[in-house]
Amino acid sequence: MSHIESDFSLVNIPVHLKQFVVDQDYDKYTPIDQAVWRYVMRQNYHFLGKRAHTAYLDGLQASGISIEKIPNIREMNRCLSEIGWGAVSIDGFIPAVSFFDFQAHQILPIACDIRTYDHVAYTPAPDIIHEAAGHAPIIKDEKYRDYLKIFGEIGSKAISSRADYELYESIRYLSIVKEDINATEEQVLAAEEDLARKTAAVTEVSEATQLSRLYWWTVEYGLIGDADQPQIYGAGLLSSVGESMSCLTDGVKKIPFSLDACIETDFDITKPQPQLFVCRDFDQLIEAVLEMKERMAVHLGGTESLHKAINSGQITTSVYSSGLQVSGTLHHLILDDQGEAIYIATGGPTALAFGDIELVGHDKSYHSHGFSSPIGKIKGNEKPLEDWTDAELEAYDLVVGKKTVVCFASGVEVVGRVSYIDRMQDKVVLIGFDECSVRYQERMLFQAEWGTYDMAVGAEIVSVYAGAADREKFQSGTHQPSETQTRRPIYTDVQKRQQQLYQIVRNLRIEEGAEEELPESLQAIRQELDASYPNDWLLRLEILEIMMDHHFPEADCQRLHAQIKEIGDADHELAVLIANGLSLLENK
Repeated sequence: MSHIESDFSLVNIPVHLKQFVVDQDYDKYTPIDQAVWRYVMRQNYHFLGKRAHTAYLDGLQASGISIEKIPNIREMNRCLSEIGWGAVSIDGFIPAVSFFDFQAHQILPIACDIRTYDHVAYTPAPDIIHEAAGHAPIIKDEKYRDYLKIFGEIGSKAISSRADYELYESIRYLSIVKEDINATEEQVLAAEEDLARKTAAVTEVSEATQLSRLYWWTVEYGLIGDADQPQIYGAGLLSSVGESMSCLTDGVKKIPFSLDACIETDFDITKPQPQLFVCRDFDQLIEAVLEMKERMAVHLGGTESLHKAINSGQITTSVYSSGLQVSGTLHHLILDDQGEAIYIATGGPTALAFGDIELVGHDKSYHSHGFSSPIGKIKGNEKPLEDWTDAELEAYDLVVGKKTVVCFASGVEVVGRVSYIDRMQDKVVLIGFDECSVRYQERMLFQAEWGTYDMAVGAEIVSVYAGAADREKFQSGTHQPSETQTRRPIYTDVQKRQQQLYQIVRNLRIEEGAEEELPESLQAIRQELDASYPNDWLLRLEILEIMMDHHFPEADCQRLHAQIKEIGDADHELAVLIANGLSLLENK
């Protein structure tokens, strides 16, 4: 067992999702990171205690989240296990369908980087403030976690397009660059322009995009309850100091929740949201995502769904009416004169399953080059082949050892010697042929020298969805982890010294018996800040907190208070953050 696996032994991580799991590496967090966490959490705890969903405050503690320090994911995992959930560490953005897949297994994937000092109010990148303090607390509500699990089960089967994945890679890269303290303005601009091009190139709204929109306007940016006085439950709002305060003002439009309104409304992760949707309760969300399922290929099946699978370029599963599941990358279809699919073919490793369990002898290694088979009824017989009795099979010479000709109503013709007939739950699902050839009109689809022809049985395709049927055996999800890795910052000596000052102040705040050292220590730090870090408002705020808690002379506190306020007056982007921080101290 690997180090990471032992850390998360309380949660069963599916094999195909383990590739996304990374070590949190808690020691990477700097003292400034800890101060950023503390600032945001103190603000949110104070403000959201009255405006967030009722599960929020209790949910923080129940999730293993402290205001004072960045959470350890192992501890969060232990706490969440008590309600049947778990948590794992991931590296930044992962594909939406993979994120949903984690939730289907009651696992909260947490991107463990933390926003930089320059992005305290909001970051476009997923970070531990958003993922842990935003997503985890509301999971305490049973109905809400039911919604997340159901959403995950449905969302993990949503079919993406090729353009979706290119857009995901572009968003991921932009989020990494924007949080990289060493990135240049030119790099950020180039990433933004690339995202704009990729966004413009999207010509269709895929199922995965629709589900992502629904997720965004509910799990990420949802409001609940009375439209005039709603409560916040969306993780993006719960983790954003700025938006959690502004979202309830009249400047942000409140729209009654509906499925259609959400999936038809796109979003921009780099900007505050101009409107939000208010649901009645979490039951309404569950009803909506179940309605969404009825519109998806997983529910509808048919030719249109098969086209979606081909356009995705990813691993999908096509389910025959017999129950046979074909998992692989759908390569091409043969259509009849009415445009209906009569033959499917995958390219590359393919596996066959029934009831989400891989069939023995039909794994990726056996079907390593792909799989192909007809769809439809036998010519002159309205009864689907999957429902034929042994007597009906024998009358058609479909008997092991006999040579026969199978003519489909579509015109596909299979000629060969029957080598096996597989039934599952009284359904014929597979028939094997040796010495076999398969033709459609003048086109040769299979030749005898290629070996045994494994023919799927089914009058129609009743379901198509992303990913493999038996994902554990297939050991691959719909997408692989991105090759674009998040970046570790490279600190200058000046920045390293700044971090040391933060650690000294943190120690002075939490260590007992340091009262006598405080005046001299804090004065020395303030002098160094004035000399080398004139615009550092956050550390000055922490120093002011200590001074007020230990009843320093009022004149000294007022001088530091005025200095911090001057920093805000000179930078309007910091003004609100500083004002909020000072207000919290004044109202302690």
